[in-house]
Amino acid sequence: MSDKPSDDHPSASDIPDDVWEQFTRDTERDIRGSAPKEPSARARMVTERLRLQEERGEVPPGWRTGPVPPESNRRAGRRRTLWTVLGVAVAVTVAVVALKPSLLPGDPFGTGESGAGEASSLPAETAAPTSAPGASDPETPTLDKPFAGSPALRWADGEAGIVLPEAKAVGAVSKDRVEQALKLTKKLLVAANLDPATVRGERPEAALDVLDPQQPGLLDNLNTALRSPSDKHDPLTMFSRFDPDEIRPVGDVIKTRGRMTFEKGSHAGVAVRADYTFVYPVMRADGSTEVTRTIVRRVLDVELADPTRYRVTEGRLTVREYDEEVGNSACDVHDGYLHPEFPSSRDKGTDPTGPTTDPYDRSKVLDDGAPCGTVTRT
Repeated sequence: MSDKPSDDHPSASDIPDDVWEQFTRDTERDIRGSAPKEPSARARMVTERLRLQEERGEVPPGWRTGPVPPESNRRAGRRRTLWTVLGVAVAVTVAVVALKPSLLPGDPFGTGESGAGEASSLPAETAAPTSAPGASDPETPTLDKPFAGSPALRWADGEAGIVLPEAKAVGAVSKDRVEQALKLTKKLLVAANLDPATVRGERPEAALDVLDPQQPGLLDNLNTALRSPSDKHDPLTMFSRFDPDEIRPVGDVIKTRGRMTFEKGSHAGVAVRADYTFVYPVMRADGSTEVTRTIVRRVLDVELADPTRYRVTEGRLTVREYDEEVGNSACDVHDGYLHPEFPSSRDKGTDPTGPTTDPYDRSKVLDDGAPCGTVTRT
């Protein structure tokens, strides 16, 4: 390769002396301007003082922070609504799955467990499962055995299925503070998914009372959803609700399974993640004895932030993100209620579309795909 300068890249000898001198001065100035500068003694002293205050949990004057831009959504392609509060973003997700039996194999309700009430209970879930529950001989749910043929037969009843992990201090956040966050998260889950009044379609006051009224947009959106449900404002994103004129629960047991974890939060508090599945046995309100089940899985990320450093309400949770997946509820109905499909009312002449989903499979992440598909069992 030749070292001879081209017409596009002249050598230094081809550049006039005055132009070369100016280029040299500009280069030296730019280098000096971009060189790292040693911080002054005062700057180092202030930095060290703030670091020590942070370690001791002390708050410098004027530390309070206002809203900052929301975090990016972690699941592309999902329908979402974002709120900004103290740098905490909320992503709302709905993935509704309707039951269509024409795609099911010969064992649509097989679960690996019998409908007998003596089935042994599973131990509490302490880690993410590695696979879906197994299958067995199918059994049809009845008024006496509403969980027959379902993996939920061995799950805990209601609140007993929400087992809190042992609270431990996280950084500067005390054990008591962590325990408070865990209990508040459980209170929200119970009030939003297990409270009989909520499930029969009443206003979920106890759940709303756990949420921070200072979180911009969240309570306004939920109140709008409860007052005037729509595709954009759907209360089912947070609450499990049935229309009492259409659906009644079978018995007083809702099966629950999941786990809760915690870590240091992004706002000087403790962040809690709850991942739970709720199974609702139901019948028609017209007196029919036919039983079906709707399965709702919720993944909820909340934080109990430090009220001395952020504009939050003490004892209330800020919501970072909440996702849901519903098995066996009508698609594209946005009246604020779950609408289970019963075997006798299925349209056998219509071929289902969308992906197939096992609503009991807690080993998978929530589906990013089509909003409506086919459940393999209820």
